[in-house]
Amino acid sequence: MLEALLCSLITILPDYLYRRYGQGKRFGKEITIYSVWFELRYGIMACLILTLSLITMIFYYHPSTSNVTSAYRTVSILPEIRGRVAEVYVQPFQKVKAGDPLFRLDSSAQEAAVDTANKRVAEVEASITVAESELVSADAKIAQVQAALKQAQEDLDTQLALQRQNSSVVAQREIDRLENVVAGNQAELNAANAAKQTLTTQIQTLLPAQKASAEAQVRQAQDTLDDTLVTAQIDGTLQQFTLRVGEVVNPVLRTAAGVLIPEDAGRERMVAGFGQIETNVLKVGMVGEVSCIARPFKIIPMVVVEVQDVIASGQVRASDQLVDVQQLATPGTVTAVLEPLFPDQYGKILPGSSCVANVYTSTHEQLENEDVGFFKGLFLHAVEATGLVHAMILRMQTVVAPVRTLVLSGGH
Repeated sequence: MLEALLCSLITILPDYLYRRYGQGKRFGKEITIYSVWFELRYGIMACLILTLSLITMIFYYHPSTSNVTSAYRTVSILPEIRGRVAEVYVQPFQKVKAGDPLFRLDSSAQEAAVDTANKRVAEVEASITVAESELVSADAKIAQVQAALKQAQEDLDTQLALQRQNSSVVAQREIDRLENVVAGNQAELNAANAAKQTLTTQIQTLLPAQKASAEAQVRQAQDTLDDTLVTAQIDGTLQQFTLRVGEVVNPVLRTAAGVLIPEDAGRERMVAGFGQIETNVLKVGMVGEVSCIARPFKIIPMVVVEVQDVIASGQVRASDQLVDVQQLATPGTVTAVLEPLFPDQYGKILPGSSCVANVYTSTHEQLENEDVGFFKGLFLHAVEATGLVHAMILRMQTVVAPVRTLVLSGGH
């Protein structure tokens, strides 16, 4: 309507003035309700064409959308393990800080596992003590066998010396017996050394590895025990938290205990979806304006900080069925992220609020280029000037929005 009124001032009005003062035709006489089309046909057609062209230029170079919201991400309150609730420390809608306890699961099984793991560590430590005692005993055994071997070897050497001097003095059977004794003592010494090596290996390698494994089991059991106490990971507000003692929560089945809304969720950042036809117009750095029903009669200056380079409606997830393109036929929008140009003017807009937004194309840098010709410069000036019309439309919508919401729609 506003565009038609503006265009009529330079089309229909001059045509009427020419008919009235140039040809002397008057309303109610030559110009009536039946002949107005014939008399002002040039002005009416020119107004219609100019209005359509103006509307097309405005909505193309200065995109507008009602798909604007301060989107935010919630955090599900889920424990790391399955369990039955033993205690609840908070209430619904309570504000919590990171680290505050929310609820505790029954921990009897986890406490028993920690106790068992600790006893396993004590058992391994006792085995190390026993092995060290056995190592001392093995050293004594080796010393005893070495002494017996030395004595037997000396006896054998004495008998062999006597035999070399007088073979009839020493019997061959005695020499054989002493050789067997020496061989037996040597074998016993080898066995004692092998036993000591085994004990040394156990003390230096096997038992420390068993102790480390047992200590890892203690830490794992302690971690599982710690998981029975569920705490807040971030600052936020509890929503839909209706957990009661005795309920079972299961992270596998996604049976959440509630929802935690982060403290900074959706603050001073909005997501807008524009039509695909405006893909080539949307650019990072474009200045825009947002009007939210949560803040009536308020226009918030914004700036485009990011333009998503894909359209969400075309995404495909791998599955065991082929996706028909017809299923993706719903046209998606080009997602842009807006932030306030002046953060102090953002005010209190609740996360998830519904808004409308305009963004405006600026041709200032192009106009500063000396190579721009007259007609192109005139067109660029027209593009920037038509942004004023769109800004006026947004302000009219902002003024009418509370009336439409509270009175015309009957919603309050």
